[in-house]
Amino acid sequence: MAPLSGKVPVLITVTGVDRPGVTSALFGVLSTHKVELLNVEQVVIRGRLTLGVLVSGSAETVGGTDFHDAVEKAIHGVGLEVTIERSDDIPVIVEPSTHTIVLLGRPITAEAFGVLAREAAALGVNIDTIRGVSDYPVTGLELRVSVPPGGAAELQNVLARVSGEQGVDLSVENYSLERRAKRLIVFDVDSTLIQGEVIEMLAARAGAEAKVAQITEAAMRGELDFEDSLRERVATLAGLPAEVVDEVAQELQLTPGARTTLRTLRRLGFHCGVVSGGFRQVIEPLAEELMLDYVAANHLEIVGGKLTGRVTGPIIDRPGKAKALRDFASQAGVPMEQTVAVGDGANDIDMLAAAGLGVAFNAKPALREVADASLSYPYLDTVLFFLGVTRGEIEAADAVDGTLRRVEIPPGQ
Repeated sequence: MAPLSGKVPVLITVTGVDRPGVTSALFGVLSTHKVELLNVEQVVIRGRLTLGVLVSGSAETVGGTDFHDAVEKAIHGVGLEVTIERSDDIPVIVEPSTHTIVLLGRPITAEAFGVLAREAAALGVNIDTIRGVSDYPVTGLELRVSVPPGGAAELQNVLARVSGEQGVDLSVENYSLERRAKRLIVFDVDSTLIQGEVIEMLAARAGAEAKVAQITEAAMRGELDFEDSLRERVATLAGLPAEVVDEVAQELQLTPGARTTLRTLRRLGFHCGVVSGGFRQVIEPLAEELMLDYVAANHLEIVGGKLTGRVTGPIIDRPGKAKALRDFASQAGVPMEQTVAVGDGANDIDMLAAAGLGVAFNAKPALREVADASLSYPYLDTVLFFLGVTRGEIEAADAVDGTLRRVEIPPGQ
């Protein structure tokens, strides 16, 4: 809304220690002078208030000493400071930012933030707003920025370098309605949703854990074909009693923050699923417990109560993971740009590339290079901060449900 012809826009800025009655005092004065309200913006940081009110009125009213004196008296009366200035060049509603940068660290140092700000300025990137999104388990800041046309790719490269040099996690996304419209999320299982690798837990029962771990590591780095490596690892399980599958399923340990993540996503109306190169018989009990909507995983062949050392059906490999994501999106009626995929290994590359937002979680270099965002802290709920969810919002909802708790994190973790 623009001021009517002949009206003068004035910006009133109030600063000081926040307290009840400030806004009431100001608007009590404004109402007596019949000015038009164009915009209001307010922020409170550590109890310090900055309140901006843009109004318009006749030159005689907003430019007169009576108006200025009345506003100053009202604000000084509640113990705060105020400035009043004509603001012909200030837009009523500013153009939206072009991108969002999320910065996560444990801790975020002043040096790290200073380097980020300096590198952004060198690219002509303007920081429009900054807000805190988390104080646990990591510190998180969200920056809305305006990037010059054609500068997004260069900003992405610079942020990747700053992330590595400063030991913080950084992501950049388009600031658009799509960022707030994600509706489907899928997680890899091994070393993402859960701690450890299921195949290695099974192989330990067969005395082949070291051999299988070596093959798994090479496959996750992208050095071995996943299907060939899967068949080679599963072959070591031949002859194991089927009961070991249930035993391993009972031993799975979720990644810290996994329950918080899924609980929050369900509140937001997300469809949630897992896409795993592991085994459906092991994963399904956990998927039911977590109330997941979708599961895609390999199927161990069991004959006569024993594992045969083979898998049956289509292999969920690197292309298979991307296909599963697309299938889930189709079933849920969700466009691919509104999907999120989270994984840690090279076999997740196609899935993360297909998703609207691909997040590498404590990932191998091959995956970090192609992901939209990377996380290096072992807390799965940090994914939520990339989706625009704040720790305060998470804990407010948890408090209502009686599930709010914080686990003490030892120094250095």
